[in-house]
Amino acid sequence: MKLKELHSLLQGIEPFQSPKVALEQYPTGAEIASRMLYTIESVYNEFAGRTVIDLGCGTGMLSIGAAMLGSPHVIGLDIDEDALEVAHSNVDDYEDLPVDLVQCDVNTVGEAQPGLQADTVIMNPPFGTRRKGADMDFLRAAFQVSTGTIYSLHKASTRQHIQRVAKKELGAASAKVLAELRYDLPASYVFHKQKSKDIEVDLWRFEVVCA
Repeated sequence: MKLKELHSLLQGIEPFQSPKVALEQYPTGAEIASRMLYTIESVYNEFAGRTVIDLGCGTGMLSIGAAMLGSPHVIGLDIDEDALEVAHSNVDDYEDLPVDLVQCDVNTVGEAQPGLQADTVIMNPPFGTRRKGADMDFLRAAFQVSTGTIYSLHKASTRQHIQRVAKKELGAASAKVLAELRYDLPASYVFHKQKSKDIEVDLWRFEVVCA
């Protein structure tokens, strides 16, 4: 599948109906999602034939894209019931996508979903602007459930911190920034004064060392 085709297919995915600021619910737009997913598949071929977990799947943008690119089983996890309701509707708009959606807190994923693992983990986690450390909670959870690789978006300003945590705390075999992207963040809450804001983000690839 070409990038333009993937972008076109993902444009129809509905965003959050009533985003929750405490969860930093911002839509993962079709532009950045398609570039992220296309890079993963075209460079590393890590969807076709591989089980995928989408941590904090929101309304299903990355989950649906991974299934479109050949994953035979995608598991989308999110804590928010309302987001998952929209995600279910989005998945149902496409025929026979192998996507399962599960309500789960990433902070307790190991206890709530024992034995849950996947070859590849993808995520667009909270940036940690509302609750400090939320981005790191997602990264730690990703290392719990991945048996191979993790792909994640993080603010470029946190690059050194991400590198340090991944290598020193989580024992990543490798931690590499694949691309520097711009996240077009639309005004989603009443306190937003601008119609949109561009945020510099890194697309990371982490390799997990399995016991």
